[in-house]
Amino acid sequence: MNIETWAIVRRKVLVEGRSKRSVMAEEGLHWETLQKMLAHAAPPGYRQSVKRGRKIDVFADWVRGVLDADGLVPRKQRHSAKRIFDRLRAERGYEGGYTAVKELVSEIQTLKQEVFVPLSHRPGEAQVDFGHALVKVGGKLRKCPFFVMSLPYSDAFFMQVFERECTESFWEGHVRAFRYFGAVPVRISYDNSRVAVARMLRGRERRLTEGFLQLQSHYLFREHFCLAARGNEKGVVEGMVRYSRANFLVPVPQVRALEELNARLEQSCREDLRRRLRGQGRRKEELLLEDLAAMRELPVAPFEACRVVATRASNLSLVRFDGNDYSVPVRCAHREVVAKGDCESVRVYHGEELVAEHRRIWLKEAVSFDPVHYLALLERKPGALDFARPLEGWELPECFGVLRRRLEAAHGSEGTREYIAVLRLLERHRVARLKVAVERALDLGCPRKELIEQYLYGENREMPLFRLDGREHLKVVKVACTDPGDYGSLLGTPARREEVA
Repeated sequence: MNIETWAIVRRKVLVEGRSKRSVMAEEGLHWETLQKMLAHAAPPGYRQSVKRGRKIDVFADWVRGVLDADGLVPRKQRHSAKRIFDRLRAERGYEGGYTAVKELVSEIQTLKQEVFVPLSHRPGEAQVDFGHALVKVGGKLRKCPFFVMSLPYSDAFFMQVFERECTESFWEGHVRAFRYFGAVPVRISYDNSRVAVARMLRGRERRLTEGFLQLQSHYLFREHFCLAARGNEKGVVEGMVRYSRANFLVPVPQVRALEELNARLEQSCREDLRRRLRGQGRRKEELLLEDLAAMRELPVAPFEACRVVATRASNLSLVRFDGNDYSVPVRCAHREVVAKGDCESVRVYHGEELVAEHRRIWLKEAVSFDPVHYLALLERKPGALDFARPLEGWELPECFGVLRRRLEAAHGSEGTREYIAVLRLLERHRVARLKVAVERALDLGCPRKELIEQYLYGENREMPLFRLDGREHLKVVKVACTDPGDYGSLLGTPARREEVA
């Protein structure tokens, strides 16, 4: 009944003094309804009567135990209300209906839901988490992790996508985030991922990984790790993971490389700073200034976000790093080397010398060859040129094929050796430069290494110096000074030395 009718009935009886029977007949009311209207100034609303003596109530403890045990099994194997109803009938002799079971299950689950205390956030603190999203890179769809650092006070955040969630991406995410904000948070909250936590101890005590300690020692922030299964302690960043995925990674991004996507994401983070928070009179970029004022300055030297592995090059001139093999020059075979890998590349050092650099492979048990690394060995074993695995798929300009055919046609197997010697010039020169030199030598009709090399040096205006190093047999050769008068005797007209002089 609406409030208007309620007021009219009350006024007729209490103000106008009309009899209750006449009002009941006029409005079509029951006696109890009229009494309720006179007792209350407004309709008291619907009040559900307490159900007593339900058949299901005697089984409530059993149902509660089933639902508690479900917390230890995967979500997809937990009991539904229908499955509990079937078990009650088969195992407990329950004779009631399904609706009562469903209502009891709903009541128990509602009471089990956790309630959280709203937290306040101080300026200068951060939270970090990883999320996952689909990305189409180079035409291939794959699931990639993305790093998010959020500043709860200002709600500013930074995100980047990586190939894999590992120590290197964990480091690189922090380095890029600190560089983006221009400062280091004084305290950062994390979950208990294996990248940062080697072992969980009692309460909040953690044994941290060496990688995490290296990062912390460089930037000097305090750490805070959530209790097990208490992600709400860093709820801001978890919400930001959902927000950034829904707003910046939908629809599925299609990019040529992750660098392109990350540049786009950084720009989106900057644009998001213009957004005003609910309940705040200022925009995020204004609140961020207070966050930055409470942070630490960036260290003078940036953190080198790369993993270092000391190893030995194999007899195939390969160095293993993170389950993949990378080639090095054959002179480094069987030697001790150091591999440094970050999110983009793997660099190999022999002593202080950088001997190889490859793009990081994120597959498993793959090999990255640089054909140039094996040319010195092929020069000694030219018969392996057409079967060398490192040269498979090596695309060279067309003129290199022409050069090989001409050299082999003119000199046979020695022509093959000379062709490899020409390829070895790639150890010091770019393909584009060598291509020009080869084309000029072919046009001149003298496709020899010496001429090609002269064209390369001529381009730099640097002529190679002839040295006796390694040519010990030439040191015994004595070359006398020539008398210019001897040329006159050859012509049949003696020349006086005075005239020549």
